[in-house]
Amino acid sequence: MAAERLVVIGGDAAGMSAASQARRLKAPDELSITAFERGHFASYSACGIPYWVGGDVEQRDDLVARTPEEHRARAIDLRMRTEVTEIDVAGQRVRTLDRDSGETSWTGFDKLVIATGARPVRPALPGMDAAGVHGVQTLDDGQALLDTLDRATGRRAVVVGAGYIGVEMAEAMLKRGFEVTVLNRGEQPMATLDPDMGRLVHDAMDGLGITTVNGAAVTAIRTGADGRVAAVETAGASYPADVVVLGIGVEPETTLARAVGLPVGPHGGLLTDLSMRVVGHDNIWAGGDCVEVLDLVAGRTRHIALGTHANKHGQIIGSNVGGGYGTFPGVVGTAVSKVCDLEIARTGLREKDARAVGLRFVTATIESTGRAGYYPGARPMTVKMLAEYRTGRLLGVQIVGRDGAAKRVDVAAVALTAGMTVEQMTALDLGYAPPFSPVWDPVLVAARKTVTVLRKAGTA
Repeated sequence: MAAERLVVIGGDAAGMSAASQARRLKAPDELSITAFERGHFASYSACGIPYWVGGDVEQRDDLVARTPEEHRARAIDLRMRTEVTEIDVAGQRVRTLDRDSGETSWTGFDKLVIATGARPVRPALPGMDAAGVHGVQTLDDGQALLDTLDRATGRRAVVVGAGYIGVEMAEAMLKRGFEVTVLNRGEQPMATLDPDMGRLVHDAMDGLGITTVNGAAVTAIRTGADGRVAAVETAGASYPADVVVLGIGVEPETTLARAVGLPVGPHGGLLTDLSMRVVGHDNIWAGGDCVEVLDLVAGRTRHIALGTHANKHGQIIGSNVGGGYGTFPGVVGTAVSKVCDLEIARTGLREKDARAVGLRFVTATIESTGRAGYYPGARPMTVKMLAEYRTGRLLGVQIVGRDGAAKRVDVAAVALTAGMTVEQMTALDLGYAPPFSPVWDPVLVAARKTVTVLRKAGTA
């Protein structure tokens, strides 16, 4: 009996996790696995690119979890520099293009995994493709940026966008000795936070020597006589630049899937069931940055591009493809980042998210420290909490601070997943010792204050 044929499109977190898990469950004579990756690298940490560019990670290969040779040694036929250009759903085959030789061919499948990831948002503005303008989605992108930085004669960097990638790349440019300006079209940096918490990030970035300009929508990239970037233009000003880094965000890469009518959601990502199977297709799965997932707090799908989710998706897909069983119930939207020593974290809903789904809520914001106030090194931390108006159910938490602030959000993430109320949270038995926390952990202080706000509103 011939082995079943599994084809994987995409050689990074979700795709190769799926292939590896399927191989653990089924031998090569039961399941053949062919994976296609259009780039030069597979199974690497895209999240680590800003830290490689900034010098915290010394070598590019440190970001590679498993080489193509290691995958092939486990009977996974990983074909690099090979792009899937068409999916024939009815015929159960994919057309591929060898990007080096230009040759095309068809490969049949019994089961298909789509893990095409996300693509950087790159507005169609004048000069956006000029030399010296860089996205940072792949290792190839990171290497191209480093090559530009090594050749740059000036030391002025402009980062377009102030989300996670934007603030991380601002830090990387600062560490490289560049004068950094961040252009942000929003009210405050970090639009994943409420504006009052984003203001704390803005103030800290200013204190680090990073110039952040809000309400600055880019209109064009101006180039010099040599065709290289010279300045970034907005409606009201021009900002000289020797290098430009785009940190505007990403969107699901679903071009192939859309072309054959696979279902996509309101945010442009593929729609799957709990087993990560594409809705309406028994033999096609999808995972990683190209899919939408259920927000357990809001009750709607959303697109979140994170390596943590992609690896989980891959494990679940590989289990299901390999004859086991697994499900991905959804997310609560947890994310952490930093700019120099400032830590930024969020989970659950922002105020505008809660309003968008029709939830009434209260908020509370507290100032605390990451350690006992008398312990050396104690530094300030701000925690904001949202709770549902009548039930007291936790809806979201945002944290900005230093000294271990970011990972405190994990307590809130667990509480959100469990559907806890803020009053229930006040009784959580969290670890305490002066070097690690005040007697009342900042998250619990925020929960206590939120309970007080609810009681004053007559709801608790």
